[in-house]
Amino acid sequence: MENQPYNPNPNPNSPPYTSMSQSDERTWGMLAHLSALAGFIIPFGNIIGPLVIWQIYKDKSEYVTFHSKESLNFQITMSIAYVVSIILVFLLIGIALLMILGVVSVILFVIAAVKANNGEYYKYPFTFRFVN
Repeated sequence: MENQPYNPNPNPNSPPYTSMSQSDERTWGMLAHLSALAGFIIPFGNIIGPLVIWQIYKDKSEYVTFHSKESLNFQITMSIAYVVSIILVFLLIGIALLMILGVVSVILFVIAAVKANNGEYYKYPFTFRFVN
């Protein structure tokens, strides 16, 4: 028992998290939310950004894993809402919905990024949980 390394996560069914500094965890948690800005540059970049961060840090930090999955769920939900709004453009209601969704999306992921940088756990409202 004396020579076994310290395991901060004693549950054998969960991933063994390695240690990251709190500063690094907060930075990557914030970047998981802000990586959604990539959607303005490349198609589906808003989904790819959080997905890449989640895949890289899923075994390194529970905090970063939480924020990247939360961001990923929100971005998938918003992408579905954008597709529905684009379809509704033909009924003219979609134009207003697209503008509202764009503003609400940016406001919510900026709030989430600030909360993540402050060390808080943040859950987006009105989000379907596709990734648990």
